[in-house]
Order: sequence, then structure tokens, then C-alpha cells
Amino acid sequence: MTIKAIAFDLDGTIVDSIPDLSNAANHARAHLGMEPLAAKIIESYVGDGADVMVARSLANDMSAVYTGTPQQQEGLAAFDAHYLEHLHVNTRFYEGVEPVLRALKQRGYPLALVTNKAERYTLPLIERLGARELFDVVVGGDTLATRKPDAGPLLHAASQFGIAPAELLMVGDSKNDALTARNAGCPVYLVPHGYADPRQFDCDRVLRDTAELLELLPVTPASAA
Repeated sequence: MTIKAIAFDLDGTIVDSIPDLSNAANHARAHLGMEPLAAKIIESYVGDGADVMVARSLANDMSAVYTGTPQQQEGLAAFDAHYLEHLHVNTRFYEGVEPVLRALKQRGYPLALVTNKAERYTLPLIERLGARELFDVVVGGDTLATRKPDAGPLLHAASQFGIAPAELLMVGDSKNDALTARNAGCPVYLVPHGYADPRQFDCDRVLRDTAELLELLPVTPASAA
């Protein structure tokens, strides 16, 4: 396996955003006269974009989909207004992740951020985290016509880097990340600290921790060798 670039998921992979996401989702529920949900429940609804997360949170049902009902639209608007104002109150890098990103960047690996989080949330969040300069390519949930688990976001990132999909490593935490990589023909490693047990998903490796990437990947990427 020759790796020339690396794509990272955002929520559950490099940052823990559940405190701020759950507060925004519960703000939407309160706006509609509903009782709050436990953060752990909302955590299970994350990964398919804000619209789907809000639909699931309002219904308190993992199978709920966003169809644009008046209630869903009102809830999404309430979520959006609150979350944009509170993107970075409690959201932080997982321990040890930022140094790994910087070390990979220093080694010469091009890095992409591939997330289902909309650009209007993703870009200001990584700016506030001081991480915008780490990513050569950012693909949000609304950057393209499709989002994960469709292959499009990873194929787009590989195209931007001028490499084959098989040369782009996906690092994520979820079923969506694993499926996206398989659909695109990319290798995929999953981290152990995300929002689901990665051992249940089809991946090439479950990492001990993010720092294991520095042990597994060559000091110099193949493209620069």
C-alpha cells in the first residue's frame, strides 16, 4: 500500500464536538417545546449532516430522515443559529491529535478534511481551532452534490491531489467513513476514540491511537521520495 496523501474525518475523528452539537440540538428541541435529550443519545445521531441530525434529534429516532417538514425547517433554523454562535465553546481536538497532524504535515503529506459537516460550520471551526493551514483540501457536506458515504468526496480529494484513490488514506471513526473509503477504492484506518466501536466496521486497520499513524507511515511520502 503506497500512501501519498491522507484524508481525515472531522467529528469523532480529530475533534470531539458532541458538547456543542448536543447543546445546539437541545436548543432546537427547546425552541419547539421539547425536553432535552442526553448528549450520548445525540452523539448517536451525528455523522450524516446537520439536517439529518436535527431530524433524528427532534424525533428522537435514529431512522428519522430530513424531509423539510415545517417542524424540521424551524428546528434546523434554531439549531443553525445557535450552533454558528457556539461552534467552539467546548469543541476540542482529541488528545494527541493536533501534534500528529502537524507532524504529518511536516513530513510532507498533503492532508484533506472530508466531513459531512457543512462548510459554514467546518471552515470557521477549524479556523478557531488554529488548524486551517493544516488542510490542503476541505470537503464539507455541501461542497459537492453528494456526501459520505458516496465516493464523491474522497474521489474529489484524490483528484485535487493528483493521485489515485488507492493512494489516499482515509482516517475516520464511523461506518460512513469506512463505506466511503470502500466505495472510492481508498484504504481506511479507523480511530478507537470516536462515536462508535470501529471493530464492527469493514476497515483495513483499527488504530491504537492517532499517533500510530506516525509509526505506520513512511517518514517521507511516496510522492516526495
